[in-house]
Amino acid sequence: MPDDVLTALLRPLWLTDVFHSVWEAGGAWGVRGHEDGCAILHHMVRGGCVISFEDGSAPVELYEGDLAIFPHGTAHTFSAPERNGGHTTPLSALLPSTAAVPCLPGADPARSGCVRVGTPPYGTRMLCASLRYNPLTDPGLYGELPRIIVLRRQQLAGEPLLTATLAALPYEIERTAPGARLVALRAFETVFALSLRIALARLTEETPALRGLRHEGIGRALVAIHGAYAEPWTVESLARTAGMSRSVFSQRFKELVGETPMRRLTVRRLQEAMRLLADTSVAQQDIAGRVGYRSQVGFHLAFRKEFDVTPGAYRAEGAYRAEGAAVRSGNDPRGVRGKDGRSSEVRGQDGSSSQAR
Repeated sequence: MPDDVLTALLRPLWLTDVFHSVWEAGGAWGVRGHEDGCAILHHMVRGGCVISFEDGSAPVELYEGDLAIFPHGTAHTFSAPERNGGHTTPLSALLPSTAAVPCLPGADPARSGCVRVGTPPYGTRMLCASLRYNPLTDPGLYGELPRIIVLRRQQLAGEPLLTATLAALPYEIERTAPGARLVALRAFETVFALSLRIALARLTEETPALRGLRHEGIGRALVAIHGAYAEPWTVESLARTAGMSRSVFSQRFKELVGETPMRRLTVRRLQEAMRLLADTSVAQQDIAGRVGYRSQVGFHLAFRKEFDVTPGAYRAEGAYRAEGAAVRSGNDPRGVRGKDGRSSEVRGQDGSSSQAR
């Protein structure tokens, strides 16, 4: 796999802040989260929980030592493994008004960031974090990631830097030394990047665009399409970038990615157009050129054909209210939402399961 795959995924993200908390839970507890524009991490320090989604898909069980990543902040419920239905507490009801409880030895209750849910004894302990990135950041290939990636304890055991960082984080986030917040952000960012590196081998087998990245030539073309979409690309120029003949490039691209190079380029440009239309500080007449269209008419026709709404109407109605049109064509107006429920499973060399669902 090319060395720059992880870089291609993470380069567009502009991480700006982190919110972290330690959770302790006991009894028949359940917490219902909401859709969030950030990457979410759950690390099971002790005990386990069950992750479920609103679409009724199969739940994902987490065990002690497991790490779950939600690249797009997809709404989910996390609850006790033995819980069967029953009441769930909205996350918004817990975090804003939680009276912090000192879960760590010597922790200051005013800043411990600890949440207790359910009833004692609190046998479950987990570290949670929300990595917030600029909502107008160009998602690039990051948008191809599934809604949840789960790495099992056995998979993490072979990653000393990752395991050491995870082990140190609950104590590091309690510190008030200068730069503590920046250190916490970088530490969680490191956990995020290392986790994606572990999962990528499996993800690139199962996700079309990521699968294409494993091919040296197709990978270069995909990085060009996602990173330099405004260039006047043709099949011929993309083939040259890939170092392949036009015919071989076109055939191999479709085999690996599942669509033609120009179709992938069109989708990428229009995803970026949606992002810019949602940013009212960008003049609408400038958007066509910024995403690679040489005429307003060409951009207008392509946008309307793809989403069944004109660029002007999309902006006037509000980007999020036009989401239905994007969903019909398989795109999301915010560009970084895994709505299809894709999952992956990372296996160790011995074939044991280390899920990335």
